[in-house]
Amino acid sequence: MKNVLRVGIVGGNPQRGWAHDAHVPALASLQQGFVLEAVSARTQEVAEEARAGFGAKRAFGDSLALVRDPDIDIVSVTVKVPEHRAIVLAALAAGKHVYCEWPLGCDLAEAREMARAVGPDSHVMIGLQALSSPAIRHAAKLVADGAMGPLRVMRVYSPTAGWGAEAPPFYAYLQDKRNGATLETIAGGHTLAAMQALAGAYTEVDARNTILQSQVRISGTDELIKRTCADHMLVLGRHESGCVSTLEVLGGSSQRPFSLELIGETGWLKISGGGAGGFQAGFLKLESSFPSEPQPEPVAPDLRGAPLNLAESYTRLGDDIRSGTRTVPDFELAVRLTQLLQMIDRASTEGRRQQL
Repeated sequence: MKNVLRVGIVGGNPQRGWAHDAHVPALASLQQGFVLEAVSARTQEVAEEARAGFGAKRAFGDSLALVRDPDIDIVSVTVKVPEHRAIVLAALAAGKHVYCEWPLGCDLAEAREMARAVGPDSHVMIGLQALSSPAIRHAAKLVADGAMGPLRVMRVYSPTAGWGAEAPPFYAYLQDKRNGATLETIAGGHTLAAMQALAGAYTEVDARNTILQSQVRISGTDELIKRTCADHMLVLGRHESGCVSTLEVLGGSSQRPFSLELIGETGWLKISGGGAGGFQAGFLKLESSFPSEPQPEPVAPDLRGAPLNLAESYTRLGDDIRSGTRTVPDFELAVRLTQLLQMIDRASTEGRRQQL
């Protein structure tokens, strides 16, 4: 089994983007276990610029050529959501391991298709990086060990700077619900995944997804585009543990931090912090009303912001590949989360509670 895993990033932009901001610094902090073998972009010229800026060995102007290259072990998919399906399916057909950013697909049908395509020799991970945060994982262990007794109530506030009054041109597509990358799926999906990791799967939900601002200005221009996805999300639910929960997701807000409070029969815990673009992109702090071991130190303690929890994710995926275990959030989890989001959307549209 390889000690050093060779990563190919699909979606390299030398100036900006999630690969630039998060994947590259995360991998650079884990040099003993990973090497950035290659990067792809829409043109060979841009790919070469990304290769030089990222410190990759090779550049591809054709992403499908990268995923089929025999010198790539892990394909990391960081392009826009509508482009995930073709790349993921090609990578799985080539027998690669795949890390795909969340959401997995534009809709439930795409997510199911990709999950079905995972072969027995491929390890896959969905990019719900908060599930690899030391705070979330340690909190989940405390709950599982019964440190709080039966769970009663969870209250969550999850803000994001995205989906505000303005959007840069390269994020205009996030305002269109048809693209599958919205406040509900991204900010909502990341938060719902963390909530379920602590309180268990939802058994019923009610919701109100609202468009508070229907016109969005494109930054640096006078252009206005129509927003068709919600910029505010309220979810009320019950979990298989018996816990009841409330969730508010608010777009265009970064002043008040993320907060999660979980109350059990014999104690409580709180998780706070995160990044302006979403709680999953930053350091999370765990507090509790009862004595417990402190949350583990990050695997890359010198990192700040977006790369921090991604380094945790890569470490877990690498451990699974080397040992043959399957512990990371995978595509089957992505399917279940997509189904939950579909039910939340239905609850909001129909104005009535949904049973899961």
